[in-house]
Amino acid sequence: MKQLLLGNAAVAQGLYDAGCEVVSSYPGTPSTEITECLAEHRDIYSEWAPNEKVAMETAFGASLGGKRSFCGMKHVGLNVAADPLFTISYTGVNAGMVIAVADDPGMHSSQNEQDSRHYAKAAKLPMLEPADSAECYEFARKAYEISEKYDTPVLLRLCTRIAHSQSIVEPYGRSVPEQKEYAKRPEKYIMMPGYAKLRHPIVEERTLKLTELAETSDLNRVEMGGTELGIIASGTAYQYAKEVFGENASILKLGLVNPLPEKLIKDFAAKVKRVVVIEELDPVVEEHCKAIGVNVSGKDMFPLIDEFSQNLVASAFGISKDTGRSLDAKIPGRPPVMCAGCPHRGMFYALKKLGVTVMGDIGCYTLGAAAPLGAIDTTICMGASVSGLHGFEHSGTGVKAVAVIGDSTFMHSGMTGLVNIAYNGSKSTVIILDNSITGMTGHQQNPTTGLDIHGDPAGKIDLEAFCRAIGINRVRVVDPYDLAQCEQAVREETEADEPSVIISRRPCALLKTVRHEPPFAVDKEKCVGCKSCMRIGCPAISFKSGKTEIDKTLCVGCGVCTQLCKFDSFYR
Repeated sequence: MKQLLLGNAAVAQGLYDAGCEVVSSYPGTPSTEITECLAEHRDIYSEWAPNEKVAMETAFGASLGGKRSFCGMKHVGLNVAADPLFTISYTGVNAGMVIAVADDPGMHSSQNEQDSRHYAKAAKLPMLEPADSAECYEFARKAYEISEKYDTPVLLRLCTRIAHSQSIVEPYGRSVPEQKEYAKRPEKYIMMPGYAKLRHPIVEERTLKLTELAETSDLNRVEMGGTELGIIASGTAYQYAKEVFGENASILKLGLVNPLPEKLIKDFAAKVKRVVVIEELDPVVEEHCKAIGVNVSGKDMFPLIDEFSQNLVASAFGISKDTGRSLDAKIPGRPPVMCAGCPHRGMFYALKKLGVTVMGDIGCYTLGAAAPLGAIDTTICMGASVSGLHGFEHSGTGVKAVAVIGDSTFMHSGMTGLVNIAYNGSKSTVIILDNSITGMTGHQQNPTTGLDIHGDPAGKIDLEAFCRAIGINRVRVVDPYDLAQCEQAVREETEADEPSVIISRRPCALLKTVRHEPPFAVDKEKCVGCKSCMRIGCPAISFKSGKTEIDKTLCVGCGVCTQLCKFDSFYR
């Protein structure tokens, strides 16, 4: 039966119908829904792993044991998993193994733009790139076939627009292949130098066979139209090209984007007068075409940065834009902000007040960098706050500094940085912002919550006990709704002559299990319009006609604002 599915949901359905039985991922926008949809199928094993490296190694282990497996991540997550990625390219697989990576051109929810096709090329792995939900479904299925036929993990590349757009899918139904027998094969799976040297020629031979596949597979297809212009594109760029040109141009649509074909491209180029490569981010296909002697245009017409659009493609060819419709009223900008009642707000206010340098990390709390708090000095990658703080302390600046990191991010890659602090010694203060969930990606469980991917009871990491076990003697818990307590803790721990951990513990205000207090109101007679309450940047607080106002539909009654008012103007 036909269904309207998100690209991510279609990938999940394709994986499930192809007989995937073990799923291990780490949430990351825009990839998260793939695993969330797979977890709805309780007849297969699904989990959130602590990080992407663990997820990929888990998926490999399941493949080794003979069951089709999957791991999913966003583009920066593939950086974390790169270590096993390059080596399992050498070992190959037993049962099929699919790795989905979702790129984020435009950086809607990421700290960089990154073209994951480079990983496929560098690791010498096949990569498929679907252009709509139907292909998401079909390519997920075909990925397992390629994986097992060519003895290789297969990368499935999506981008934000394909992952989060919807189109029609017609599923076939689930078919589970017989579990493959595990056989001990040291020469295949033990990558010590002697064996690894023997595997590299096999990888190169596999690449040649996959290149032959790229020449003939229906994953790559030619759509002949007008012969004045030929376009080579894949993924969402293909959709933009089709919308702009329709049948007025011929298109070589690439679904297998690594390795790339040679003869197919040359034959296509010979049929048209001009060839243009349209690809988001880096000139991967363009450089391949030029390397095989095909004259193409590409990045001389299109940018290396940001998402493309139909209008951008049209403009590049001098075609008038579809201006669409605009609203009459000018809409003010709405930058992202921490939610009303966010437990991170109080701690960041204390840090800003004390003028402490703050090494930030990846998560909701990165919004502590925005005005009016402006409390964060750096954000690099998952776990970098803790390691960076250690280095900063050893730089000898004499500046007081702390690291802030969420509970899920701490489990992901902050733990090893804290081990480094305890082992190699620095007077570092690490603040773990424990909001009892993985917040930014949509409330996924993590090892500190005591629940698994299904919400069932699971092992629970005791953060206090863990920190003490690795050698941190000073560990204290504070309530971030208590500003005085936060300020006191930061003052004392940054003055300590040894490393310390502050656990700022309050559950995310958006959790359904959280019971909120009644909202506050403002006594307009007492309010003097000093705007002290505005300094915390709560979206429930506004300022009109010289007085503070509270939006009762947003206020969760946390009481942080009341601690800033010297005139007792807030009441319930």
